[in-house]
Amino acid sequence: MKTIIEPFRIKSVEPIRMTTRAQREKYIRNAHYNLFGLKSDQVLIDLLTDSGTSAMSSDQWAAIQRGDESYAGSESYFRFYEAVTAIMPFKHVIPTHQGRAAEKILFSVISGENKKIPNNTHFDTTRANIEYTGATAVDLVIEEGKKPQSIHPFKGNMDAKALRKFIDDVGPKSIPCVMLTLTNNSGGGQPVSMENIKEIRQICKKYKLPLIFDACRFAENAYFIKIREDGYSNKSIKEICKEMFSLADGCTMSAKKDALVNIGGFLCLNDDDWAAKSRNLLILTEGFPTYGGLAGRDLDAIAVGLHEILEEDYLHYRIRSTEYLGEKINAAGVPIVLPVGGHAVYIDAKEMLPHIPVAEFPGQALAIELYLAGGIRGCEIGSVMFGESAQMELVRLAIPRRVYTQSHVDYVIEVIIDVFKRRNELKGVRIVYQPEVLRHFTCHFDFVSHN
Repeated sequence: MKTIIEPFRIKSVEPIRMTTRAQREKYIRNAHYNLFGLKSDQVLIDLLTDSGTSAMSSDQWAAIQRGDESYAGSESYFRFYEAVTAIMPFKHVIPTHQGRAAEKILFSVISGENKKIPNNTHFDTTRANIEYTGATAVDLVIEEGKKPQSIHPFKGNMDAKALRKFIDDVGPKSIPCVMLTLTNNSGGGQPVSMENIKEIRQICKKYKLPLIFDACRFAENAYFIKIREDGYSNKSIKEICKEMFSLADGCTMSAKKDALVNIGGFLCLNDDDWAAKSRNLLILTEGFPTYGGLAGRDLDAIAVGLHEILEEDYLHYRIRSTEYLGEKINAAGVPIVLPVGGHAVYIDAKEMLPHIPVAEFPGQALAIELYLAGGIRGCEIGSVMFGESAQMELVRLAIPRRVYTQSHVDYVIEVIIDVFKRRNELKGVRIVYQPEVLRHFTCHFDFVSHN
C-alpha cells in the first residue's frame, strides 16, 4: 500500500486550544518574540523540539506503575541497565535526569582549559557544556553537510581528512575524546554512515583517542544505515545499533528522544577511571548511582521505550512521515535541508528570506511568522543559537514522536506555504536582551526598523 499508517491506535487525547492571529500577536509580543517564552496552551502545533515531547505507550504507562522507588538498588535500575546494555554493550551505565546532565558530568571529568573536542557538529548544550569548562568545541562535518540543498545520503558524516589534520595540528594530548552526533541535529538531522563511524574509529585508534557518541537519535540513525548503506538491508535495527556502539568507547544519551520518554538520560563509559569520577559527580549533583536524578518509574519507562524504538514498523512510519512534510513544502518551492532528516524538517531561512541579512536573524524572523500565521512553534537553528559559529540559518520543525496525525501535518504544510508566498513581507529582528550563555532560550527580540 502507498499510504503509510501510524503503527498504533490513539488511546488518550489532549485538547488543543484554538487561537486567532490577533491573540497570537499579543502572546508573542508578551514573550518578547522568543518562542521559548510562550505558554504551551498558546501554541496550536508545537514543533519546538522532539525532546521529551513523545507520547508514551500503554506498555510504558504500565511499566511506570511497577516502578521501584527504593533509594539504592532499585529493581527499576536493573531493568533499565539490561535494556541499555542489550543495545549499547558498555561497561558502565550511569543514569541522569536528562542528556545535558550526562554531558555536564562527562566534560567536567575529561575537559578543561586548552582542551579541544571535535565532533561532526556539536549541538547547543553539548557545545555550552564543553565551553563552560574552558575547552573548545570544534565542528568537522563534511562539506556536503554545510550546504542545505546538496544531496548526500549521509550528510552527518565527519570529515575524516579534516579530523586527521586537526589532531596533527593541535596534538592528541589536547584532545580528551572525539565525538560523533547520531543523527547530526544541528546539521539538519542528517545521519552518519557505518563506514564513516568505522573510519573515525580507526583514526581514534591510531592516536589512542576515545570515541564518544551523542546517541540521542541512535535508532533513527540505524534506520538510515539500513535503507541507505550497502550491506545492511537484511540486518535488524538492533544488530545495526549493536555494531555502531561496538565501535565507541562511550556515549551521552538524552532518553527524551529515542527512548520515547518525557524525562531521563544516561552516560555510558568503558573507562573505569572516567566512570568512577563520573559517579562521584553524579552523587554530588544528580543522585545515587542506581537512580541518578530519576524516579524508578522513569527508569522503567526508559527500559520499555528502548525496546519499542527498535521496531522497524515504527521507524518506517517515523522517517516517512517526516519526509512527507519536507516533500510537500519543498515541492511548493520552500527551500529545505535535503535530503529530509529523521526527526525534523529544516527550512533554509537564509535562502527563503534573502532580503533579511544574517545580522537580522532570518531564522528567528521566519519562526515568529510561522507562529503568527498558524500557531506553529518551531526553533531557530542559526546565528541566534550558535552566534558566529553558525554554519546555516535554519528553522527546525521537530516532530514529536507518536503525537500528531497527518491532518496536523497537512495544516502545517498549508501555513508554511502561505508564509512562503508572503515571504517578502517579513522583517528582520534584533536582540534587545541576552544572557551570557545559551542565549536563544531566554533572549528578547524586537523587529528591526529601517525608517
